[in-house]
Order: sequence, then structure tokens, then C-alpha cells
Amino acid sequence: MNAIEIHDLTKSYPGFTLNHLNLSLPSGCILGLVGENGAGKSTTIRLILDMIRKDGGEIKLFGRERESETEMTLVKEDIGVVLDDVGLPECLTAKQVGSVMQHTFKNWHMEEYLRLLQKLSLPDNKAFKDLSRGMKMKLGIAIALSHHAKLLLLDEPTSGLDPVVRDEVVEMLMDFTREEDHAVLISSHIVSDLEKLCDYIAFLHKGRLLLCEEKDLLLTEYGLLRCSVEQLHSLPKDSILYKQENPYGAQALLRRDSVPDDVEVSPISIEELFVLMVKEANQ
Repeated sequence: MNAIEIHDLTKSYPGFTLNHLNLSLPSGCILGLVGENGAGKSTTIRLILDMIRKDGGEIKLFGRERESETEMTLVKEDIGVVLDDVGLPECLTAKQVGSVMQHTFKNWHMEEYLRLLQKLSLPDNKAFKDLSRGMKMKLGIAIALSHHAKLLLLDEPTSGLDPVVRDEVVEMLMDFTREEDHAVLISSHIVSDLEKLCDYIAFLHKGRLLLCEEKDLLLTEYGLLRCSVEQLHSLPKDSILYKQENPYGAQALLRRDSVPDDVEVSPISIEELFVLMVKEANQ
């Protein structure tokens, strides 16, 4: 079963439109949303949570479309959320937050929450307003992982974290999806984290989905060619997705299966692929 199914989702603001978005996230998997600021990542997550109203399309969670406010409330019990703005009362300490959440979620696991506070080196008696941005994000992650959620929706959760803690968070999320009925949708501009973490990658650009594919297939399907301008011009035009030419040579983003076997195509990272596809979309 898919944890999330999105069909033709549309939302318009002055100067921005999320344009007929189609995405699916299978249970047991992690889907990474990649996009520059303003691409529509946060809008997508807020639409899934029913925090804003969609203009059109369909959103299903765990195979069910939200038909009532009561049903959405029940579904949210199974969703752990970390938004860019964690949004907790500034006067509360982490310990007090745990007590509040115990009365918020039916399946709150206080022992797990306290274990995560210790694992993430979070002070339990320091007011939320006095925490750094990184600590606030870590507290949001601890909450999301402490009420037996089946789906995590994470908006830039590693932003503001140092590399060591980011790596710990990545490991925690990978452990989370070892359960077959668990899934994670995560947005991030730190593409290296998503490359380590995700099973699927979706590229958003100006409200439009450029592609959504299994990460391993992306890395085998596309490649980077650095060559002379003459060699580039000899290749089939339909194999070239994006090219740059200068007096010293050329660089091109290619589909590997459409170039001759004797052409040496280099591997490409997810970040390089995204940047070049955005450049192609802007041409």
C-alpha cells in the first residue's frame, strides 16, 4: 500500500502555482523532495496535512482520501511532523513538551522521547525560546519519532544541524523505515543527505514536477559527458538533455541508453542532476 498518493494536486497563490502534482510514496520507503526556495516543497507538505486548502486534485493517506475533519484527526495520529518552523510554545522546556504531548497523542511513548532527548543531546530543562535553531529542529524530530507514527513528513529537518548530528538523524530515519508499514517524505536543500537516505527522489522547480524516480535508477539512467564541441555535435540530439559549450570544450547531461557504447559517460550525483535539469527547464 502507498502511504501517500497525490493526483493532479493544484494550489495557486499570486505569483506561484503548484501545477498538477502527481506523486506516490510506497510504505517502507523514503521519498526526498528536492527544490530551490519557492519550488513548492513546503506548500506540498502543508497541503498533505490539510493546513491549507487545495484548489484541485486528490490526496490519499494510507489509501484513504480525507472525507471529514474527524477522519483527518484520526489519520494525523499516524503522522509525525517536523516543519521548518517547529512552532512550540516558547516558554516550555523539552521535559514539559513531553508532558503536553502525552495528553496530545494517544500512543505517546514517554520512555522513547526521553531516550531521544539524551541521544540528540537536548537539555530537558531549557526553555524552547533559548534553544538554537538546530536544537529546535532536533526537538521536533524527537517528538515526531515518539508517538508510533507510520508516516513522517519532514520539511528541511536537517537544516541548522552540524554534520555529525545530521548523520545521526539520517540513521534514525533509515531505522524508522525498516518497518514495512513506515514511510518518510522529506524535503531538503542538503541534497547529499537525501542521496544517502532516500529510495525515491522528486525534483520540484517553480511548482512543477521535473521528475520522480527511484534514486538508483536515476543514477544509472543519467550521466555526465565532458568532451569536445565536435564530439558533442556528433551525438544523437535526443540523447542530450542539457549542454554547455565554451571555447575549451563542452559538458552535457545525457541519457545513458541513448548514446553509443564507445562514448565514455561519467557518473552523476543527485545534486548535479538537479542543477542541470533546472538549467534545462529554464532554457
